[in-house]
Amino acid sequence: VEIYSLHVDCKVTSRFAHTVITSRIVNHANESREATFEVELPKTAFITNFSMSIDGEVYPGIIKEKAAAQNEYDSAVSQGQSAGLLRITDRKLEQFHISVSIAAASKVTFELTYEELLKRQLGKYELLIKVRPKQVVKHFQIDVHMFEPQGIHFLETDSTFMTNELTEALTKVQNETKAHILFKPTLEQQKKNSELDETLLNGDFVVRYDVKRKATAGDIQIVNGYFVHYFAPQEMPVFPKNIVFVIDRSGSMAGRKIEQTRDALLKILQDLRQEDHFSFITFNNKVVEWKSSLLPVTEENVASAAAFVQTLTARGGTNISGALLAAVGVLEKAEGLPERGVSTIILLTDGQPTSGERNVEVIKENIQKAINGKYALFCLGFGFDISYKFLERMALSNGGIARRIYEDADAALQLQGFYQEVATPILMQIEMQYPENSIEGLTKNIFKLFFEGSEIIVSGKISNELDLLPVEIKAQSHTSNLTLKEEANVKEKEQVFQNQRYIFGNFIERLWAYLNIQQLLEKAISAQEEDKKALEAQALDLSLRYSFVTPLTSMVVTKPQQQEELANKPTEAG
Repeated sequence: VEIYSLHVDCKVTSRFAHTVITSRIVNHANESREATFEVELPKTAFITNFSMSIDGEVYPGIIKEKAAAQNEYDSAVSQGQSAGLLRITDRKLEQFHISVSIAAASKVTFELTYEELLKRQLGKYELLIKVRPKQVVKHFQIDVHMFEPQGIHFLETDSTFMTNELTEALTKVQNETKAHILFKPTLEQQKKNSELDETLLNGDFVVRYDVKRKATAGDIQIVNGYFVHYFAPQEMPVFPKNIVFVIDRSGSMAGRKIEQTRDALLKILQDLRQEDHFSFITFNNKVVEWKSSLLPVTEENVASAAAFVQTLTARGGTNISGALLAAVGVLEKAEGLPERGVSTIILLTDGQPTSGERNVEVIKENIQKAINGKYALFCLGFGFDISYKFLERMALSNGGIARRIYEDADAALQLQGFYQEVATPILMQIEMQYPENSIEGLTKNIFKLFFEGSEIIVSGKISNELDLLPVEIKAQSHTSNLTLKEEANVKEKEQVFQNQRYIFGNFIERLWAYLNIQQLLEKAISAQEEDKKALEAQALDLSLRYSFVTPLTSMVVTKPQQQEELANKPTEAG
């Protein structure tokens, strides 16, 4: 069975990436064989389309509500006969895998489409394409077309498998607002050595870039009555941080985990800014406060903290509740702090609560009551013995986020990387305001914190004939209360995307739907049961209307011989 053509075609228009992967396979044997199509795609992406055509006959994937699809599937297949088509394979990736039997000398074409909104982190966007054909491919190419109306500030490609020969197969053409990246290695360039047909193509192909920004109220883009508003201010004064690190030192943290935690904390201590205040709380079944109050960042205090971190050892149970309440207490009674500061709690744990309060619902309620909207809580879950759902609910209920830290050699780097993302808060209480009577379906427009290097994105539908779309941003910076105003000329903005071959139809409408679904699902995580149902119903409606495979929908693929397969999107919380 030979893959004779594999084409990855990706269009990125104003951060929204639309990727189509087409694989053509022929069976050279004189009997029927299995042809396999395997694609790894980013977890943050939604599949929107799949089809296979065998000798001219097309078998499409149909997207349905998950429950309905499951019932259909269960009646068609006796339980356990077939695994789902989607599973998580990597920190950032999930894998779509399907096999089909094709007759001697037959051909099959697989085509998978997925979409995602690229997220700005630490000053750049990253488009990740996983390359793993498992054989040399006669016609192999990756095509990335980009159009960023704000202008491309920088653009780089990176790959984990490049050799000098393969670099020759890579071309990059760009002007002010557009870029085309083409990677088209010949059979010879793909081979590990000329004797064998083993392929070098195995790993990540990454495009990183950022756009140009003017110092205004962000950038507005409009297509077919839908708008998107990007806001990423830069070069603003950084808020002083009041930060309590809450570190799990229960028995399960023993060995490499506690070592990596120590390494990361020592580095993070070096990254604290002079105007910050900080403290540590460590816990097993006992909760220990390093100091009874927050300390300013001085050479002496940092040295003392480093000495304390060096002594961390792991044994005993896990009193998450007691430790978090103690952290809130430290922030509550802190004195002499800068007038405008950002107070945060960063929890690192690797297990379930086993001592003190053990009921996760009660813990979540108590912590939310204690924090009362005053501080942001970030929850880092180390490894897979945690209840990620619990950490995620707790963080999202308290203006923070949850992140999984993988038990690998680079765990210390993952911890530092996370800290860097939240180390420079430059705005708080951000409100993005639009004319109420002219906008429908507005996505989230109030944000608690904005960190340098990230980006705020708001999208909506312009409901009546507006010539000008006025926007107003209100926010607090370290030095003042800001009000930024901007007016977008609707007709002019619509012109920007006319006659662009880079555009896939109504892309801002699809971006709006994608962003809405992501936000509804996130909101549902920390919502009460009644609200949760309503939020999921809205997300389901959008998923079906715009045909996205989300955690609420399934794609049913019917193969020849009427055999059905299901693609269900996995989630981090399992």
